[in-house]
Amino acid sequence: MPSHHQLAAAARIGMLTREHDTVSACAQALQELRHALPLDAVTLLSIDPLTGAHVEVAGIGYGAGTSESLAAEFVSTRWYGNVVGQPLPPSITEDAEDTGQCFRDGWFYAERIRPSGLRDGLTGALRHEGRLVGLINLATERPDSYDTEARRLLASLLPALGALADPTAHTADLHDLPAEASASLVTPQGVIALPGREPAEVLNDGAFAPLVTAFAELGGDRLRLLWPVGRTWHQVVLRRCAVRSTPERRRVLVSTAVTELPYGLSPRELEVLTRAATGQTNQAIARALSLSPRTVHSHIEHLLRKTGCASRAEATALAVRDGVLKPATGDIEFFVERMPLG
Repeated sequence: MPSHHQLAAAARIGMLTREHDTVSACAQALQELRHALPLDAVTLLSIDPLTGAHVEVAGIGYGAGTSESLAAEFVSTRWYGNVVGQPLPPSITEDAEDTGQCFRDGWFYAERIRPSGLRDGLTGALRHEGRLVGLINLATERPDSYDTEARRLLASLLPALGALADPTAHTADLHDLPAEASASLVTPQGVIALPGREPAEVLNDGAFAPLVTAFAELGGDRLRLLWPVGRTWHQVVLRRCAVRSTPERRRVLVSTAVTELPYGLSPRELEVLTRAATGQTNQAIARALSLSPRTVHSHIEHLLRKTGCASRAEATALAVRDGVLKPATGDIEFFVERMPLG
């Protein structure tokens, strides 16, 4: 039966999943873990969603070499499969009972763990939203410390630790998106799927990708726009953000939601409004869209009437403020500079 101190520590670890500063929250969770289970060393590993590598996000007590071995080498051993496949976190003490194998007799323990003076260990696989997102490894200098009760206690903490270790669960602004919004994280190295979200379909359009690249290169914070996917229009939001495991890389959160064109605008009127918002004259818009200046003038009149704007300048302000835009790649700099934050 868990003690009062163990239950209190477990509750505090659960509350840490609400923190936005997950680096500090992970470190604090390991401090709380000391009140729940015996440990002289512990490492919390997160799986980088791009590379698949295990990266330490918080640790106590392990030397640098041992931490690196646990992150890089342990996952290639047969013991890693033992950890991932068991319902209870296996320990050095009890692993032989469950699998007939003894971790103490293996090379990893002999060469990486035992020289550190550690005599018992406990390792749990971390999952979040049904995905394997990392590992936690505890160790102590006292042998036979992690019995079945200790394994069950750690198992009860794994969901909270998994939520903390999952880098994509804490993507900036993800928690603010509408429940129905699709979202993906775009990076220079690839596109990352996000937990609980359908992928942003606009990313399948080859004409859209350069917009995201230009937005990232310009250091934009937030940009709203409209984009068609087949016959369906989407309200798209681009937001600069970072994933904890590699925050120095430029990444853009792309979120989309199905919408109708606002104000009853036609696709052509949206194009004209977008170009007008960049300061193009009717003649320039006519050349770009292969229209006559008279037709462009008619589109301007129609969109002013539909939006209720009294002037071209007022319509431009509305378009920028509300994201009533379908910009080309060359327009991004203009709108990034003028788009209000928030």
